[in-house]
Amino acid sequence: MKSLALSLVLLFLAGLAAADVVVEWNEIAVATAAAGRHGASDASRTTALVHAAVFDAVNAVEARYTPYKVKVTAPAGASADAAAAAAAHAALVRLYPAQKDALAQALARSLGRVPDGPAKSDGIAVGEKVGAQMAALRADDGANAPNVYRPVTTPGVYVVTTLPVSSHWGTVTPWVLERGSQVRPGPPPALTSAEWARDCEETGNLGGKRSTVRTPEQTDVARFWSIVGPASWDPLLRALAAAPGRTLGQNARFFALAEMAAADGYIAVFDAKYTYNLWRPITAMRNGSGAMRPVADWEPLIDTPLHPEYPCAHCITSAAIAAVVESEFGPTFPEVTMTSPGAPGVVRRWTTAKAFTDEVSIARVWGGIHYRTSMVVGQAMGRQIGALAARDYLRPTRP
Repeated sequence: MKSLALSLVLLFLAGLAAADVVVEWNEIAVATAAAGRHGASDASRTTALVHAAVFDAVNAVEARYTPYKVKVTAPAGASADAAAAAAAHAALVRLYPAQKDALAQALARSLGRVPDGPAKSDGIAVGEKVGAQMAALRADDGANAPNVYRPVTTPGVYVVTTLPVSSHWGTVTPWVLERGSQVRPGPPPALTSAEWARDCEETGNLGGKRSTVRTPEQTDVARFWSIVGPASWDPLLRALAAAPGRTLGQNARFFALAEMAAADGYIAVFDAKYTYNLWRPITAMRNGSGAMRPVADWEPLIDTPLHPEYPCAHCITSAAIAAVVESEFGPTFPEVTMTSPGAPGVVRRWTTAKAFTDEVSIARVWGGIHYRTSMVVGQAMGRQIGALAARDYLRPTRP
């Protein structure tokens, strides 16, 4: 595990010499969570915690915004770069102590670009203090609660024995919301409704592994977005953060808002998912639903995640990210491109946050794992969360 962690961190560090320290430690945080075998919701907690710490550390030095949770006094002239790197490292090494060697090397490389002297030492002290306090604040947030999900069954009847994931995540302490149920939607369509029938027909036809109506591009898009968690949105954030003229403080705030909004997207969506427990398309198709007759061998194009269907998690997180992006950059931006391990050789491009989240969302229908209603509802929830984060948190205190 240590060698995997080190190789992942060093791989992401390659080519980052021109990136600012916020972008650099976003890469390191994503790599560290991957090496720790963390799933999407846990990884979103990691990136939110790291970037909340980075923001509060940089802001302690620059004092341009209201702090998130940790307020410390920085000596005059302290290095914001050193504070950011030390804060990220202090948070990560507490979350992933088994990766301390890899993280120490990453920190040494990052701090090696900061000139030695009191400014560097003071910045490191500020960052270490903020990172440690941020990790302590989240130590009992409910993320490590046991999985106590009870499969729905009757005595003596076999059910699939792999437990679903994140059944407790709706009770994790949010970052910008007051509670996980704050934006909980109404129930999914009734199984006797016309909306449900349309949803099933669309997903059944377009999302099946042997679909004859899904286009090659739709297949590529569905496979492209089989990536989950921060890896599915951070490349967009990093590309936007590299725009000319952006400052370290601006990027620290941008990443903190985006990561916290996306992390709350997972909290809100799992609250709703385990409230309604709606069956996935593979279950509905194979059992039949309403007027739809069962299709015994129907399979989705991509593997179905191990949690209930309604609403769509990719849809809520991408929409939360989009709302923060729009608050920072406006409705359009220079073209951003992205690749994915789910679809080697495929390059996707966008010039608006809406186009990004619309593609992420419809891909789940084309992949056969969601219904359109869940896509629409998830996007609406995510937009609420992202708009709330951008409106109410980390506000400027001076021009």
